[in-house]
Order: sequence, then C-alpha cells, then structure tokens
Amino acid sequence: MVRIGIVAGEASGDLLGSHLIQALKSKRSDIEFVGIAGPKMIGEGAQSLFPIERLSVRGYIEVIKHLFGLLKLRRQLLKHFLTNRIDLFIGVDAPDFNFWLEKKLKNKGIKTIHYVSPSVWAWRKNRIKKIKHAVSHMLALFPFEPALYQGAGIPVTYVGHPLADILPMEPDANAARDGLRLKSSALVIAMLPGSRQTEVQQHAELFVKTAKLIYADYPNAIFLVPLITRETRQIFELAIFHEHENLPIQILFGHAHDAMEASDVVIVASGTATLEAALLKKPMVITYRMPKLSWQILKRMRLQPYVGLPNILADKFVVPELLQDDSTPEKLAEATIKLISDIGYAAEIKAEFTKIHLSLRQNTAEKAAVVILSHLT
Repeated sequence: MVRIGIVAGEASGDLLGSHLIQALKSKRSDIEFVGIAGPKMIGEGAQSLFPIERLSVRGYIEVIKHLFGLLKLRRQLLKHFLTNRIDLFIGVDAPDFNFWLEKKLKNKGIKTIHYVSPSVWAWRKNRIKKIKHAVSHMLALFPFEPALYQGAGIPVTYVGHPLADILPMEPDANAARDGLRLKSSALVIAMLPGSRQTEVQQHAELFVKTAKLIYADYPNAIFLVPLITRETRQIFELAIFHEHENLPIQILFGHAHDAMEASDVVIVASGTATLEAALLKKPMVITYRMPKLSWQILKRMRLQPYVGLPNILADKFVVPELLQDDSTPEKLAEATIKLISDIGYAAEIKAEFTKIHLSLRQNTAEKAAVVILSHLT
C-alpha cells in the first residue's frame, strides 16, 4: 500500500484535494491518504488526523493569536509522517503551514509536491528561495506562474484550475433560480461575505447596509447570502437585526455556487469565490476588510495593484475592487448599481471572463495526478 501524506487548509483546498484524490485513485487503487482533510477529501477516503478548521485562520494578527497551537499541530503531523513513513507528501495550498512541513520531509528523503502556487507574484516574492528548499515539484494553477519557478530552478507544471473544468462555459441562471425557488423576473444579488467567522464579522454589517441602499432603488431585488456554518449565519442574522429592516435577504446554508449562478450581480469578499463568480460569468464587486494592523502589513508587501483573481488574471481592472477604507455601503451600492444598469459594461466583463475560463480549463486533476504518480515510480 502506498501512503501519501496530504494537508489542506480550508474549504477551497478541500475541494482541490478531493478532486486530486479521486483522480489518483482512479489510476492506482493501492493509495491511502492521511493528514489534514476537509469533508470532501474525507468523502473520497482521506483520513484526517486533525480538523481542517484548525488551519482556517487568515490575517497576521489572527495567526499570531493561534500560533502556539498551529506550531504544536505541525510538529505532531511531522512526527506522525516520519514514524508512520509516508511515500510522498502533497501540500494543498496553506503555504505558511505546509512549506515548513515540506522542507522537513524533503530533508528526510520524502518527495514533496505543492499543489497551488502561493501568490509570490503578488506579495512576499522572496518566498521563492524558501520554496526551492521545500518543494520537489510545484503544481501551478495559473498560466503566468511557471516562468517564476523555472527562473528559480524549481520543477513546475501548469495544470490549470479545477473550477474551470467543473463549471460550464454557459451557466444556467434560470435553472439555478428554479432550484432556489426564485422568480425569473427578480433582480438577484448574491452577497458572499467570506467563509470564516472573522471575515463575516468584518463584512456582515457592511453587506446589510449595502443591501438597504440598493433595495431603495430596486424594490424587486432579492439578496442571497450563502454561509457554511451556524456561527457565521448567526453573525449575519444579528447584523440584519441591528438594522431593524425587513429586507429581502435569504440566508442559505451553503449553495454558494447556486446563489452566484442564479444572480445578476455578485458582491464578494476577495478570495477563491471571486474566481468562481468569474467562471460563472457574473459581473461582481470585490471588497475586503480586515483588522487595521493586518491591512497595513499587507499593503506594504503587495506587489500588484489588484487583489481579486479575475483582475490579476486579466492583468487589468475588469471589475471594481473596494478595499478597507473604500469598502463602504455607499461605494459598494454605487458600484453594484452601475453593473446592474450599464448593460454594455456587464457584457464586456462577461467577455473577459470567458477568456479566463478558456485559459484555465486544462483537465487539472488528471494533469496533477500524472505528475504526482511520476514521483512514485
């Protein structure tokens, strides 16, 4: 039996990891996976030694608060992988956690694959030296990434993004609305405040106040808010209660894909959801708030003017980004209303997103599996 160690750090990594496990098992039935996995990876047969939520921390100050526990967990994982010898390790995203682990394992003669290049092209470019010592092979999701690693002498393969394989080139908004029991004549706005409690705490009141302003101009509007935990739902419900407004906001348990596909416009906290919205060809406004100290640190280390993946991939501002101090209800509502009212602008955005989709559709899991299996023979 071949034993592969695997660590994913959040919901997006769980999705990537599940498709990868599925592709690998379709080629070899003698592989078992152990490490840190989410529900989708566990559903494909992975054994999770610790809950994936332990790694779902974002922001400098937030990480510092949990640092002792994260370091202890990482040492425990390393000990397990060395005591119960694994044949190969796959780090799925979570670079700050996984690179240390990968370096230690690589030094012990275990090959390490990192799946999802960290954004060295956006900030902390000097990390590429650290990556060279940690990674046997990098699997890159975006077409501009391989050149960076080749220049540093790191083996790399562009595999595309699995969401581009999963999502249709032509989304069916009417079917999605039928599934959510929404009127075809309604103006549907999906609002995605993030998956973590800290993100929802930053964005809940902002999104509710934004919905209030939009609803004043568009009384046929319906706002869909997909959330994945009871805790995040409670945070958002409290924000609605504080506004004392009877707004047509529907909170969904999950169903983020359905909410975006059914929508006319998306308001989304920066992250992987921006890419999903782009692949669904949805005009969007990207926003993000974080604690002030975390924002000041991040702002000094940024190398690009964009934070949203659609803008990064297009290398221009295709959709607006309203971040930190610019992230106000008034500015968000104004940008959203422009997307609703300017049909030509929305059409240009959809054309750009179609180009992005075509470039990322590469049969990702299959390509990644081939690379990984080549390191097992």
